[in-house]
Amino acid sequence: MLFQLEASASDASTVIHLFWRSFESAPEGKDYADEIVLGVAEKLETIDAEITRASEHWRIERMSRVDRNILRLGTYELLNQRAVPGPVILDEAVELAKSFGSEGSSVFVNGVLNKIAGTHNRREAKD
Repeated sequence: MLFQLEASASDASTVIHLFWRSFESAPEGKDYADEIVLGVAEKLETIDAEITRASEHWRIERMSRVDRNILRLGTYELLNQRAVPGPVILDEAVELAKSFGSEGSSVFVNGVLNKIAGTHNRREAKD
């Protein structure tokens, strides 16, 4: 949904509606996914500023669209989802990068999100 949001002129609510109309998913993940997309859309400038500060020598617009949106997802979660442990957020983002990004995406995503996690004291150990 984040990829589509960036690629289209549609607002977050429209993208969410179109996504769920087109793709089936388990109901238990729907509310969380919707919350993330709406949150990223609402706080995009803040999120992108965090990513820019943490990614040395990289302009956000030069990052691949996949990497950029995985970073946005992870950054939003690190800043706003305190119930989810930071290491879990990083692990999930790295797995997404391995599955959908390029060869070096997982290392890049891990490095940037790890720096953001450190800045916001989200490197706590997993339970």
